[in-house]
Amino acid sequence: MTTISLGSGPGRTGGKDGATAARARRISARVLVGVLLTLYGVISIYPFLWMVSAAFKDQIEVVRGGHLIPHHPTLDTLTSTWNQLHFFHYFMNSLEVTLLTVVLTLVVYAAAGYAFAVLDFPGRGALQKLFVALLFVPGVTVMLPIVLLEDKMGILGTHMGLVLPFVNGGAPLSVLLMTGAFASVPKELRESARVDGANEFHIFTHIYLPLTRPALITVALITAIPTWNEYLLTRVSLNDPSTYTLPLGLQTLASENVPHYNNLMAGALIVVVPVVLLFLALQRYFVNGLVGAVKG
Repeated sequence: MTTISLGSGPGRTGGKDGATAARARRISARVLVGVLLTLYGVISIYPFLWMVSAAFKDQIEVVRGGHLIPHHPTLDTLTSTWNQLHFFHYFMNSLEVTLLTVVLTLVVYAAAGYAFAVLDFPGRGALQKLFVALLFVPGVTVMLPIVLLEDKMGILGTHMGLVLPFVNGGAPLSVLLMTGAFASVPKELRESARVDGANEFHIFTHIYLPLTRPALITVALITAIPTWNEYLLTRVSLNDPSTYTLPLGLQTLASENVPHYNNLMAGALIVVVPVVLLFLALQRYFVNGLVGAVKG
């Protein structure tokens, strides 16, 4: 009688070997992607780390180069940059411009987003599409008309001459995010409030705004960060050093005949740290706001 063996044959061995090889390829691909992303992250963050390092060095150590970690770390560079180069004054100017821009943006475009998402009026769809289309208009193309208009209005060279264009420039993305956030709120809440006798303003301020707080924080962040860092329009508009914001104060350091790179990096650190801390503190709301707006 002939016995047929059911042991491992070429087909079974090949199947196991194929699965093992496929698993090995997947692991190798993940390792390669991880290494590439790590390398990219290190290259990306190195300039920032060098800036932080140079802010705690003296000029001689910066010029000599060397290690990223300061051999003799000092706070003198930061304190001298802050005190002697009027950076506190520049800081307060930037804070004023940024806060005014954020507040006006939230007031104007929260109301606009509510109107687009909830109310029904003629031309709503076309007007909303117009706002979204403005996302694709480069800001530099309207800089000259803005400057000429501000000159005629008598606000050129003032902080309000910066705030109004910044608020206007944030319209497309702010309207898009707020409209999506308000659209995600159940309509039954509004209908119930109307039955109870609430007016539209009460519904907007007491129901919709509290429920869309992450979107409001997101709009505040995407408004505050570019406003704080804005240089081009600020450079064109402001000529009086007493009105300078932090980016212009930093530019005065870079334009010196013999720039002190440690002071320049200390100034850059002063400019960057507030917005980094702001984002780290509110990043949870930022992500939730984006998710809510997309779902809406």
